[in-house]
Amino acid sequence: MAIHLEANYSKKLGLPGYSSHQYLVTIKTEVTDLTQAQTESSRLYDLLQSCVDRDIQKTGYLPHGPGNGNGDQNNRPSNDKDRTEGWACSAKQKDLITKIVEENRLDKNQVEALAQDRFGKSVRALNKLEASGLIEELLSQTGGNANGNQRRRFGGRTNPAGTR
Repeated sequence: MAIHLEANYSKKLGLPGYSSHQYLVTIKTEVTDLTQAQTESSRLYDLLQSCVDRDIQKTGYLPHGPGNGNGDQNNRPSNDKDRTEGWACSAKQKDLITKIVEENRLDKNQVEALAQDRFGKSVRALNKLEASGLIEELLSQTGGNANGNQRRRFGGRTNPAGTR
């Protein structure tokens, strides 16, 4: 009586630019003796693991080129150049945070304290998700909206900035 074994091994790796790749190998075989099943299973696992581990190192196409976009300053997407100046969030987020602080004449020390209180790190060290949270908090404190259009209140009405 033949015993059919099917073994597969899969590995998924996270890659830069919110990308990932996965590799799966499956082998089907048969053994004629039940006592061979455990030995054959171990052999297949070892074989599959070594094949997948060797081959998954070839990352292939990356959405943002060969650089990782998360610290590799030589292969950075052009819109993230400001990260080389010490900001961990996107260039657009950095610009918006700076704009909110400047237009509302916010105390930079208080903004730093807010970042430390909410995220346990400085404004420049905030990642994209944390920077979004800080932006939302700053906009709510200053009466702005999420589109970056600052609004000021006049006599109970809300008018766009510059409208009088």
